[in-house]
Amino acid sequence: MLRIIKDKLFILLLAFIALTGILTLATIFIFIFIKGLPAINIEFLTTQSKNFGAEGGILYQLLGSIIIISGAGVVSLPIALGTAVYQYEYINPNLKRISNLMIYALNGVPSIIFGLFGLVFFVYHLGLGISWVSGSLILGTMILPTIIVSIKESFDSLPIIYKESACALGLSKWQVIRSVLIPQSISGIITGLLLGLARAAGETAPIMFTATCFSGILLPHSFSEPVTTLPTHILYLAQEASNPDTLANAWGASFILIILICIISICSMIIRTRFRTIVTR
Repeated sequence: MLRIIKDKLFILLLAFIALTGILTLATIFIFIFIKGLPAINIEFLTTQSKNFGAEGGILYQLLGSIIIISGAGVVSLPIALGTAVYQYEYINPNLKRISNLMIYALNGVPSIIFGLFGLVFFVYHLGLGISWVSGSLILGTMILPTIIVSIKESFDSLPIIYKESACALGLSKWQVIRSVLIPQSISGIITGLLLGLARAAGETAPIMFTATCFSGILLPHSFSEPVTTLPTHILYLAQEASNPDTLANAWGASFILIILICIISICSMIIRTRFRTIVTR
């Protein structure tokens, strides 16, 4: 009887914790929805900002965010995939524990540190300047742990019979990787990439010093030009909160940023589910 009561209390505690997290997230979404929706219209999404963001829309901030996170994905995916494959197939077990520790430690580095590193290394040392390329490189570095861990988990979840059957057919290790390991793990690879991009889309500190300007920038026409992005635009508008129009635009930009992140996250779940269904057929 006492054990049954303890089990029920434990279940209630878990339910309360889960409900608290869900309600907190829902409250944030509802608050941003109420504050940001009135500012959303076609003009807001298709025109450039004016008067330092107090007027106009967020077209170039939205496009700038898409450009910079796309660059981060191009930079990070090959490195993350290569790292995960090397850890899964080739690395010494002792070195594997050290590399795992380093990956998790990298995931815990504050984003402002990435920004300072990008400023010193990419902007000054490599001479890339404040540009969207510098921002993509530092964001790609920052999201590496997320993508690597997702790919590794996808590799580890594969039934060992797949690899054993391929080896029994006489395939070399590289052929097993190319024909079995990567194709069967494609859902985890894509999911990790999209989750990393969803995180990168909302980052401000890493690109504030390396990639963006707060105003006066449209689309970059070369690798050495900066961009303007939604997170830095929101940061600038929030500093001018005394102006009601500026604050309304800040809430509208926040709403669009949340929608962008949600779209990326939902796409990752849909793609993962569809690939998993195709593979199991």
